[in-house]
Amino acid sequence: MALEIIQNDTGLILPVRAQPGAKRNCLVGEHGGALKLAVQAPPEDGKANDSIIDLLRKSFGISKQQIELVSGHTSRDKKFLLTGITLEQVQAKITALLSDA
Repeated sequence: MALEIIQNDTGLILPVRAQPGAKRNCLVGEHGGALKLAVQAPPEDGKANDSIIDLLRKSFGISKQQIELVSGHTSRDKKFLLTGITLEQVQAKITALLSDA
């Protein structure tokens, strides 16, 4: 898997490719260096963004305050800042969740 997660002084920048309006909320795989996520919420009024944050929170076992959408508010391609979690932890969780799918 070739996710382009960037580590900086603040935390980790996780690129996400969103698939709103899906049948269920889940991690789908990798898409162009980004983590592809499917969410049931429609792409309107930030509903899909909120669902993505909730899915990331549950997937990585972190709080909502540790996730911030930093770019791509109205795009399918987004970047999230994750704090309080290491690159190794994120990679291990993604690998485990995708192997279960």
